[in-house]
Amino acid sequence: MAALSLPYQVGAAVALAVVAVVACVHLGMVFLHVAPSNTLTKQHGKAVDEWIYPEFEQNWKLFAPNPLQQNIAVQVRAEVRTADGASRTTRWYDLSAEDGRAIDGNPLPSHTQQNELRRAFDFYGSSHDAANRPMGLRGALAEQYLRRIVVLRLARDHAAGSGDVLARVQVRSRISSVPPPRWSGEKVSDKPAYRLLPWWTVPAGEAAGGVR
Repeated sequence: MAALSLPYQVGAAVALAVVAVVACVHLGMVFLHVAPSNTLTKQHGKAVDEWIYPEFEQNWKLFAPNPLQQNIAVQVRAEVRTADGASRTTRWYDLSAEDGRAIDGNPLPSHTQQNELRRAFDFYGSSHDAANRPMGLRGALAEQYLRRIVVLRLARDHAAGSGDVLARVQVRSRISSVPPPRWSGEKVSDKPAYRLLPWWTVPAGEAAGGVR
C-alpha cells in the first residue's frame, strides 16, 4: 500500500476495514448459530437465522454418533411450453451426478459444486413434512430457494429449446444406502427409494434461467 497515492491508500484501508468487519460479523453469527442456546441467541435468534439461512446453514452430520449413511441424488424434470404453444415433459436430469462429475479430479472444487444443491435440498427437507407441507415460516423460502437453483441448472443444461419456456419443474430425490463393510455382517437394501415433490410453477421472472 505504501506505493499507492494517498487517496488510493485511504480507499484500500476502508475496503479492508469493511471486509474485516463483515468477516467478524459472519464468524460471530455462525458461532451463535451452532452454539448451545444462550442469552444472546434467545434475544437475537431471529437476526441470526436471517443471516444464516439458507446459504450458510450448519450441521454436524459428518460426525458420530449419527453420520450420514445414505447417498441422496437430487433430480429434476421440467414441463416446457414450446414456441408453437404445445408442451412437453423433459427427461430426469441428475443434478447431483453433474456436480459429482464437476468435482471428480478437481483439487479445488467450488463451494457451489460441493454444497449448494445438497444444502438446498436438506433445507427443504427440514422445513417440510413427509407430505411436502411446509412447517413454519421458512417453508416457502426453502421451496423458492430450491426451485431457483434447479431452474438455473436446467437453463445451463439447455432443457428448453430455442424459443421454449420452462413452465413447471418437479424435483425428486433418489436415496440409496451406503454399502456396509464386508466384515460388519450388516444387511441393507440395495434398492433405491424415491421422494417425489409436487410440480412447481416457474414464475415469469425465473423462466429465462433465474431472477434478473
